[in-house]
Amino acid sequence: MSVSTFLQKDSYMSNTSRGLISGFVGGLAGTAVKSLIEQFLPVRKIEQSSAQIKIVDDLSTKITGSPVSIENEALAEQLVNIPVGGSLGAAYGYGKKDRYGLRPMDGIAFGATTWASTHETSLPIMGLEPKPTDVPIRMQMNELFAHVAFGVVTEVVRHYVDKQIRENN
Repeated sequence: MSVSTFLQKDSYMSNTSRGLISGFVGGLAGTAVKSLIEQFLPVRKIEQSSAQIKIVDDLSTKITGSPVSIENEALAEQLVNIPVGGSLGAAYGYGKKDRYGLRPMDGIAFGATTWASTHETSLPIMGLEPKPTDVPIRMQMNELFAHVAFGVVTEVVRHYVDKQIRENN
């Protein structure tokens, strides 16, 4: 059986493969848009390091004995964002493997729950970000907006890629 035939079939494995692939690509696109939005809308205080930088700095210090240089922080941050966004997108695509059609509201819910489960709960609990009560509401809303955009773009791209795989294989 060829890959084309496999992806075209309507079986559990084919649907799962298409869902994971389309979701992963959607998550990468969503991550790019989220990162772009965060260049224009402040999501943390200027002197505050992101959770991603804290993680990479800790890892770099353990491996090399020194944190990531200031010049490389933007790259280091994306080295965390890209695989996380792709993985979240793949999980989202898996969840949508049997649901056809474009559903932007699903993307909004996905982005908002991603924000709530990271910036409002797990990252503060792990000490990687301040408690939500210590973050100005405007920055919280900017972060929420960026995550909702991540979710919507993930859904739009996931839908498009899934449709292309179905039609062209």
